[in-house]
Amino acid sequence: MEKTLAYLREILANYTEKNDLSKKIYDKIEEGNYTSEGEFVRDLSFEESEYLNKILPWEINYANNEKDDERAYQLNEVYELLF
Repeated sequence: MEKTLAYLREILANYTEKNDLSKKIYDKIEEGNYTSEGEFVRDLSFEESEYLNKILPWEINYANNEKDDERAYQLNEVYELLF
């Protein structure tokens, strides 16, 4: 699995019990054979993209506060592609 998507999958795991859309995106990552985060983002529905637009800024900020620069960078890669 592509490294960026592994980080995204990891944060989505925190939301899957409370949010069906998160579970759907998580499963998409698990089941898909995406070669890049760009390929994954192009496969998202509008609703899925909007959901990630809402949670990724918080998750990136959290990673920055925890001094986890690698996680923040990888999540930001996906966030930038959503625009």
